[in-house]
Amino acid sequence: MTFWDQTLTFSEQATLRIGQQLLKDFGTVSAGEKADGSLVTRSDQWADEELRHEILSTFPDHGVLSEEVEHVCPETDWCWVIDPIDGTNNFARGIPIWGISLGLLYQGTPVFGYVYFPPLNQSFWGYWPGDSGLDCPNGAFLNSKPIHTSAAEPSGTQFFSICSRSTGILNSPDPFPCKVRMIGAATYELLIVAAGITLGGVAATPKIWDIAAVWAICHAAGVVWLPLENSSIFPLEPGKNYGRHPFPTLAVSREDLIPVFRPWVERSVQ
Repeated sequence: MTFWDQTLTFSEQATLRIGQQLLKDFGTVSAGEKADGSLVTRSDQWADEELRHEILSTFPDHGVLSEEVEHVCPETDWCWVIDPIDGTNNFARGIPIWGISLGLLYQGTPVFGYVYFPPLNQSFWGYWPGDSGLDCPNGAFLNSKPIHTSAAEPSGTQFFSICSRSTGILNSPDPFPCKVRMIGAATYELLIVAAGITLGGVAATPKIWDIAAVWAICHAAGVVWLPLENSSIFPLEPGKNYGRHPFPTLAVSREDLIPVFRPWVERSVQ
């Protein structure tokens, strides 16, 4: 088994096992509020601990950065970035769109991502070697089937995803170029651009664990990723604390759609 086969097998097995337990807790646990205003449940904390333990047992020379515990980027060539439950609000309130996200970084940049959505029985994964120089596969998949962005033109029959902090898009007197959807899980909102379901999506305040896995999958599927702060997200800096750093992002299915959607997004993101 190659390293990349091991990485995929590990991600599949770990997220499936943990996802089965989370399905038992789904919609039944109470949520508390963290310092940044986001919600957390005991299920988030349990899943975070389980994932960190499994990673360090399987890949002892790899570092880990996670939503619930480890916010400082480690000084290791390889680092896993964990979001134990992306879409905690949905999870706590019984809305079946939430997932477990694992991103693998090499020298600070994602080269592999795996996101499993237990209620939907959907697994997205992808390899993106980029400029790493690694002998790495290249491709994006949904339940083992290759995915790619849409070639469709904006219209009233196409979709664009927004988040709760970009609803200003809806306040304009002019009609938005597509139908708008708000899903409540940053990973899913970006991954459906990769799958060709939507033409684009905006995430106004995602943290590094919301985007590390999706970055690799989206790039492998042909997504054009535009950081709205006009600065590079990756590589991450060893020793830096990423706990409170948001990364506003516009993702579109192809380059020529940036001037179509960017003005709307920049006017509306709160």
